[in-house]
Amino acid sequence: MTRAVVGIIGGSGVYHLPGLRNIREERVATPWGDPSDALHFGEVGETPVVFLPRHGRGHVLSPSGINYRANIFALKQAGVTDLVSVSACGSFKSELYPGLFVLPDQFVDRTFGRQSSFFGNGCVAHVSMAHPVAPLLAARIAAAAEAESIGVVKGGTYVCMEGPQFSSYAESLSYKGAGYDVIGMTAMPEAKLAREAELSYATIAMVTDFDCWHPEHDDVDVAAVIAVVRSNADKASRLLARLLADFPKAHEPCPIGSDRALDTAILTAPEARDPQLLAKLGVILARAGGAPK
Repeated sequence: MTRAVVGIIGGSGVYHLPGLRNIREERVATPWGDPSDALHFGEVGETPVVFLPRHGRGHVLSPSGINYRANIFALKQAGVTDLVSVSACGSFKSELYPGLFVLPDQFVDRTFGRQSSFFGNGCVAHVSMAHPVAPLLAARIAAAAEAESIGVVKGGTYVCMEGPQFSSYAESLSYKGAGYDVIGMTAMPEAKLAREAELSYATIAMVTDFDCWHPEHDDVDVAAVIAVVRSNADKASRLLARLLADFPKAHEPCPIGSDRALDTAILTAPEARDPQLLAKLGVILARAGGAPK
């Protein structure tokens, strides 16, 4: 039995985790550089938790300046099995109003300036991203939201833009026309890296605005976003507290194989693998043993 350890990545407005007991703060180093901040270890109920503020305390890191590889590696190294990402987002649909939470099950990656893989020349791997969200984890988040009477929509497509600027009007209309549901700046490459690290991953996207497509709402700006972020933060804290209090002690095997993603992903022959890259991969390859299946 693998014990469940839940990682929480806090996004805009979520810089700490209320209710976390027996807190131990630790700054960790990774072969990929420094994570966004110190890891906060603790428990909620009987569930071991590792919390990391994505932008650092004080929101010092831009979405493009976050070391996503270091963040995911540090959480994997800390024993995390299930990873919940919290982020602010804009909405492309009138029914997805500010203050509502969305649990996307698909992502579109429009980023271009970020390191999106642990693998590369010397050890090539292609993990499946057909279904990027772990369904059991997403279902548990939805159940916790409903138990706390927090408005939540299950499913949807999150398009991740590079930022840090907000969308142009033409971009907003284009994304809306494509049928996307919400837009943010941080889910990618986070979800891709979590899959490579064989973590069960799900995102809580907290709607703060209507981007700039909506004819009856002002264009998005930081002041408007922050006002909604603050009101969302309390709901996010309640949701996470309920999720963690009710979390099973044992990690639930993922029905789509997110926790076994490397079984059929590694292409490079064992004798051709770069020892230096293998050393950097470390805990990423620990379960798979670095061998193709």
